[in-house]
Amino acid sequence: MKSVVVGTAGHIDHGKSALVLALTGTDPDRLKEEKARGITIDLGFAHQTLADINLAFVDVPGHERFVKNMLAGAGGIDLVVLVVAADESVMPQTREHFAICRLLRVPAGVVALTKSDLADADTLAIARLEVQALVAGSFLDGAPVVPVSAKTGEGLAALRDALVAASRRVSGRPVDAVTRLPVDRVFSMKGFGTVVTGTLVSGRIAPGDELLLVPGDRRVSVRGVQVHGQKHADAVAGQRTAVNLQGVDVEDVQRGQTLATPGVFEETRSVDASVELLPEAKPLKHGARVRFHQGTVELMGRVAIVGPATAGAPVVAPGSRAFVRLRLEAPAVLARGDRYILRTYSPPMTIAGGLILDPSPPRSALRSPATLERCRALAFDPEIGDRVEAARRAARVMIDGAGAAALPVRALTSRAGIDPRERDAHVDALVAGGHAVRAGEVLVAPRVLKDLTGAIVATLGEHHRAEPLSDGIPREALRERVFRRGHRAVFERALTDLVEAQTVAVRDRVALTTHRPALSAAEERTRLAIEQALRDGGLTPPDAAAIATSSGAPAAVVDRILKLLTRQKVLVRVDTLVFHGEALKRLKADVAGLKAAAGAGARIDVATFKERFGVTRKFAIPLLEYLDRERVTRRVGDARVIL
Repeated sequence: MKSVVVGTAGHIDHGKSALVLALTGTDPDRLKEEKARGITIDLGFAHQTLADINLAFVDVPGHERFVKNMLAGAGGIDLVVLVVAADESVMPQTREHFAICRLLRVPAGVVALTKSDLADADTLAIARLEVQALVAGSFLDGAPVVPVSAKTGEGLAALRDALVAASRRVSGRPVDAVTRLPVDRVFSMKGFGTVVTGTLVSGRIAPGDELLLVPGDRRVSVRGVQVHGQKHADAVAGQRTAVNLQGVDVEDVQRGQTLATPGVFEETRSVDASVELLPEAKPLKHGARVRFHQGTVELMGRVAIVGPATAGAPVVAPGSRAFVRLRLEAPAVLARGDRYILRTYSPPMTIAGGLILDPSPPRSALRSPATLERCRALAFDPEIGDRVEAARRAARVMIDGAGAAALPVRALTSRAGIDPRERDAHVDALVAGGHAVRAGEVLVAPRVLKDLTGAIVATLGEHHRAEPLSDGIPREALRERVFRRGHRAVFERALTDLVEAQTVAVRDRVALTTHRPALSAAEERTRLAIEQALRDGGLTPPDAAAIATSSGAPAAVVDRILKLLTRQKVLVRVDTLVFHGEALKRLKADVAGLKAAAGAGARIDVATFKERFGVTRKFAIPLLEYLDRERVTRRVGDARVIL
């Protein structure tokens, strides 16, 4: 059965709650204070099945003081009933509620001229004309205008027919997409625990599901699901849903949070968006403090206008559109394509609305032509055009903007609006089109990878020219030099590409494949002298200063060649001493031979070691510790067990 969420809108005391009661038999006013004062203060809910359509009604408060509560309900509706009392006609909150629905791009609706029993024919005709003038050119232009009386029941049948007809024109919400339920109510039920309610914007929820409560990244599990007060095996997008949660206390949940699929959405405090300022609003100034409403969340924030600087402070003129960066004062969970509303800080009045273009934009100079062009490239209309192409165009812009930091593949869902099930196909298309390169779980612009590979080759070339004896640059040191602020996966992809192209070789160090450590004739003589001195020295090798004196070579040259031979594993550094590899190999064999002679309990201590191998304590201690590291011996007290 198709599910459609119907929201009421209109001025206070124009009969919204009474109309919902007459249509459904359920009084949406649930609070004691609402009963006492006779006005709606917070959201109320009811439902009714008409024909083959399940209508979930969200009744909103009409008083200007409670518009923020109205906005918490309006964000999830598919169809609006604009309620206008026939005896009073269009009033201030009628206009504000209608403006909110228009800015939120509510797709369809009907107009109910309530209290028709209190108006004569002329008054009713005037009200109809005023309503038609209000909605002219909007989504309600041409919508049914139905006189109705909740008291007498007159017109209810016609209104039900109009609701069914309008509901058939409403598109369904994506059931198989990621789960997203903005929380509008939180309460505790005896025997069940924490329960949250909201309109399921996308996806489905079933008992046993593991979800995240965001902002906050609190992991919760679903104990049970109800739709319109009835237990269900699952709830699907477009339904008013109550979810019994396990793993969270009622005081830890609040309106404005969202139940969502894990690993999809990220918290943000800065978004790029398009904005449309109402004609009756004052000019919107750069830096203005505003109230930001999206879904069920209300946050304070500031508006930064995008575009080249002009004379004077930048402003958005009434009735015009622009691109802005909204800086929020607390974290929110937003996605590309979300509709939002802006209200003034004080007194709170609705002034604008728009569309989220990028929920996590890169830092950039907002007053530059480049940032303005970026926003233009991201702009789209969710109701028209090719959504796939719009998503890929956004992905290309975001990959370019990410630069060396790269764009995580999973960010394509929240930032570019790509369904997780279709991500790999989109990635393949971006790669095939030459718009991106995949490096592990991130995407990077081809130019970034090309520049990086060029920088690696150039840096290695400079290093080889400066240090011809060097085997190359350590991998991490190379990354620090050429790509310190870039994503590690991109650096690794660049190395892989260069290795496959046989341009570089990666071992302990990274080097050009054409590089060979080059020694001059004098250096070659020094190398031979060093090797011979250390080979002859055995387990009591001379130090670098002694080698320099005996060979007549400069100390700096001796030091460079010692390092080269160590990297080539001809020599082995043990603590501060350098031994020839052959000497250590013989030592390991000799110690292992002691076990063959003495049996399984063979041990050796420092004194025995010194006497057997003819060394002083200066050499004995580092050599014994070396044998421990090589697992030839294991220290037990003051002795070593030969393994």
